[in-house]
Amino acid sequence: MLISNEKQKDLEKKGYRFAGEHVHAANKICHWTRKSIVDDGCCYKEQFYGIKSHRCLQMSPAVAYCQHKCMFCWRDTEITKTSWDTDDYDDPKTIIEDCIENQKKLLCGFFGNEKANPKKLEECVKPSNAALSLAGEPLLYPEINQLIEEFHKQDFTTFLVTNGESPEDLANLQDHEPTQLYVSVDAPNKDVYKKVCKPQVENGWEKLQESLDLLSTMDTRKVLRITSVKDLNMSNTDEYAKIISNADIDYVEIKAYMFVGDSRNRLEWENMPKTVDIQNFAQEVAQKSGLEIVDEVEKSRVLLLGDKKPTKV
Repeated sequence: MLISNEKQKDLEKKGYRFAGEHVHAANKICHWTRKSIVDDGCCYKEQFYGIKSHRCLQMSPAVAYCQHKCMFCWRDTEITKTSWDTDDYDDPKTIIEDCIENQKKLLCGFFGNEKANPKKLEECVKPSNAALSLAGEPLLYPEINQLIEEFHKQDFTTFLVTNGESPEDLANLQDHEPTQLYVSVDAPNKDVYKKVCKPQVENGWEKLQESLDLLSTMDTRKVLRITSVKDLNMSNTDEYAKIISNADIDYVEIKAYMFVGDSRNRLEWENMPKTVDIQNFAQEVAQKSGLEIVDEVEKSRVLLLGDKKPTKV
């Protein structure tokens, strides 16, 4: 079994709901989905890119699979495997169908909430964006291309987050590209990468560089994402700027690490950057890479770097 019964129950207590029969795909209601339904705020991705928080399906087809055990990850990395080691997996249609059903069940309590926005209440059980970012590395799912294709057939937009450790799978996405592709770049050099990302594979830094080189061949919106941890990876801005300048990307997101979940077992409260810390860091990276800060959501401690604001999807 991919995930033990004990770990499954633990994840379910944390709000995860598994899809399919083989316990590798799951979804969870995002904090901002709940907030949006009662008109109490929305995810920064709604402000930046137009994604409707109340209609976002936060999911992963590969909960237990990732090549990293990042210090800042809020997930339980004890269950993490580095490669797909079984022929048993669920098909994309089953995963999507089950995730949508899970979403309906997880949100059913809002139908008795007087504060819920009636229009959003009607729409929230019909998600329109899939955020393939809940846990694990989605490119490791053997049918990731078909999953993206099926989401698009069902009129979803797709935001996929990758750690860049599977350049061969990234290259194979070219006929099934997500609406928006994120590549996590959480270190300015190899030494910091090893300290922060805790790679479980050989040549992880080199594989990430290979993935960054592939971005020039992809025809979708491409975003580099830096999860910024105070006293760990918020230095060497010249090296970050070089990475950014050499990559064919549209935007850079610089977001502060949050002291939540299992990351609290690895880091300290003091590792969470203050608003001024993240603003100063982003400003320095922007200046050195020739970009502007085109948007910011201060409450989420995230800034968007680019040359103009993105069009809404």
